[in-house]
Amino acid sequence: MNRPDRNEIEERKQICMNALLNRPWIDKEKNAEIYYWIKDQYFEIKEWFMNYTGYSVIMNRNFIKLEKVPAEVFPWMGFQEFREPMDYALFTYSLWYLENKTEGDQFLLTQLVIEIRQYMVEQGLDVDWKNYYHRLSMARALKKLKNLNVVRSVDGEEANWASNHEHHDVLYECTLYSRYMLRSFPAELSSYTNMAELKETMTYGWEAAEIDIKKRHELYRRFLLEPILLDYQWHGDPSYLHREANFLMKNMKTMFGWEGSRYREGILLFETNTMSESEVFPTQLALSDLAMLLCGEVRKMAVNAELDLKVDLSGFVRLTKNEIERILIHLKSSFSEFWTNEHTKKKSTELAEQICDHLAEWGFGYWEDHMFFVLNGAAGRWEVKYGSTEQDD
Repeated sequence: MNRPDRNEIEERKQICMNALLNRPWIDKEKNAEIYYWIKDQYFEIKEWFMNYTGYSVIMNRNFIKLEKVPAEVFPWMGFQEFREPMDYALFTYSLWYLENKTEGDQFLLTQLVIEIRQYMVEQGLDVDWKNYYHRLSMARALKKLKNLNVVRSVDGEEANWASNHEHHDVLYECTLYSRYMLRSFPAELSSYTNMAELKETMTYGWEAAEIDIKKRHELYRRFLLEPILLDYQWHGDPSYLHREANFLMKNMKTMFGWEGSRYREGILLFETNTMSESEVFPTQLALSDLAMLLCGEVRKMAVNAELDLKVDLSGFVRLTKNEIERILIHLKSSFSEFWTNEHTKKKSTELAEQICDHLAEWGFGYWEDHMFFVLNGAAGRWEVKYGSTEQDD
């Protein structure tokens, strides 16, 4: 077998770094190739994540996991399958129940819900399994645990139990992942006094060197886990961000293969690999096309002096809902043949809100009192045009 050359080793490293960042864990049985690639470069990868983010890399004979913790928390970071806060609560209480289980242990859903309810009642919380919506939340929590391979169903489906809990049950089996689902903390959980403290991955001192390490960790964690980080979104020392900008872009390209560009409003990182498993903007959704179309139209309006669209010195454009709706009506009259049937029929009010929410999720703007939408300078970097293309046979 030929040994990989330097370029192949670097390419493998980038694949491994992206896989660790985007997956809950790397299962040896399901992803043997990447597992062994990481194992071959384990010390370099582990050292990089600890040095620049404070993240730990856990490796054992079954899987490898990067313990990721966001520096800033956003709604889109939650489980997309969950609908209610209770979904998260029951997901967490299910993990509590599994603490006393080991790999291969089996249990019934009816046993699980009885113990969870008893424990919740002791804590002054209430859940009623006669309530269909409470059972539905439990079913979503268990389905997510199955998707994460924390448990597997041996017999039965939680959806049937949710529909009729008196005549259906489910037999589950624990996997080895149940004890690794929750992250580890640098201190006793009872010692934390507020939610902000929970984001720290290690204990930092007050010496200058320790403060610099904390700054570096926060900077890299935000660029790794957030879709965009502009200068105004960085709450730390602005001069630190400017000093680190060039090295950060070079570092990200070396380790992840990402290209970085410095604009007036901040640094933007781009995924160059079209086959990457990262979720990137624009997404595959038609909504991303409409979002870019809107941004492109606002950009045209901004450079047209006759339209008097105000852009402040930081590149922000403040639009009312009515202004956005009028822009979308104009775009619809010009390009509706390229739009999906759903978006063509949707009311302009609903479509405007949906597009703005999509842009907000990706960091291109934010709602102000839910009356105005503020687009930042990065939104002005996008422009899309519809048209036909010819491909060679």
